[in-house]
Amino acid sequence: MNTKFGHLAPLALALATACGVSFAASADIDAPGHSADTTIARGAAARPKASNAAAPAAPTPGDVGDPDSFGRNLHWLGLADGEVDLLDDCTGDTFACQPLAPPPGVTSFSFADLGHISLPARAANSLLCYWFSPFLTIGYGNDTAASVVAKLNYVPTVTIENPLLDDPSLIDPTTGLPFGGQLLTAMTSSERFEVPLPAATHITERTRDSAVCIAGLISRNTLVETFGLTDAQARDFFRQPMTLRLNVDGSAQYVDAATLYFGWRLVGD
Repeated sequence: MNTKFGHLAPLALALATACGVSFAASADIDAPGHSADTTIARGAAARPKASNAAAPAAPTPGDVGDPDSFGRNLHWLGLADGEVDLLDDCTGDTFACQPLAPPPGVTSFSFADLGHISLPARAANSLLCYWFSPFLTIGYGNDTAASVVAKLNYVPTVTIENPLLDDPSLIDPTTGLPFGGQLLTAMTSSERFEVPLPAATHITERTRDSAVCIAGLISRNTLVETFGLTDAQARDFFRQPMTLRLNVDGSAQYVDAATLYFGWRLVGD
């Protein structure tokens, strides 16, 4: 630029703009308003999107596995806990308690509604998931003169009550019967312990761990693929209030006593 007339450039630019004369945008990516980390110059108006711009395609199951929950925020939905005691004598115990059979007998136990969480309508969009944290204190015992293997296992499940399932025409494929207002779903949090015990040996073990769901405790996809609902019914399922109840089944052998405490937190999208 001729420095003699350089001071006239701003005035010329202003006059040209007022007269409707346009100037080509700077090709310099680092120029104000074109920087890679500053999309709009300070004080400048945002450019309208082109009307023929294609909307980004929604992710597919092949892309992300679970497109219903893709990009959605996690919501904290509740907390519950429960306890199962295995004792020689359950007299006076205030928790769910199962008397133990004398060894070598096997003791089976089954308890429903150890803890529950009631959700309002539309608490989640398409998915309910969980954190499950067992804290177990187990005493194993062998009073015989030979070695044995002590065993304990438990399997948690969840009963979900939902008004959508009150319709008697809806059949639960997992039972062949009407839902009757509820369904039973598994949790991938079962455990099995096998402990070799020498003759005349008693030991106590404490374990603490946690498990989280992956595909979901219940999801739109599960409601369609496993429980036979239509896509519209699966969507309506999450628009209803519901109550979730924690159940635990299991068995024990050569167990002197056990306290099985379960913490359970629910999240959704």
